[in-house]
Amino acid sequence: MNNGLPLTEAIFYILLAVRKPNHGYGIIQEVSEITGGRLLLGPGTLYGAINSLISKKWIKLYSEDKASRKKKEYLITEDGKEVFYKEVKRLEELIQNSKLMEGSI
Repeated sequence: MNNGLPLTEAIFYILLAVRKPNHGYGIIQEVSEITGGRLLLGPGTLYGAINSLISKKWIKLYSEDKASRKKKEYLITEDGKEVFYKEVKRLEELIQNSKLMEGSI
């Protein structure tokens, strides 16, 4: 498995938003809420990322409601969790190393 790191901010938050089944509009809302409105995903960005994440097997189609405009829910996979936690570890290392520089910059 290609580790795919570093993740873009959008991919990071999409993976976080599908830790439980979530649909496209729900992902957009959750990312906006988590980031205090700082990161607003457009539909093109979101669905392009979803297609990429599905092809990498980092998320999967969880369910599809064909009666409701084909609303699809997505869920993170074990591979997606592994990549996500590797990214969290990488970011924690960045923060830890930056603390070494406090007061010297």
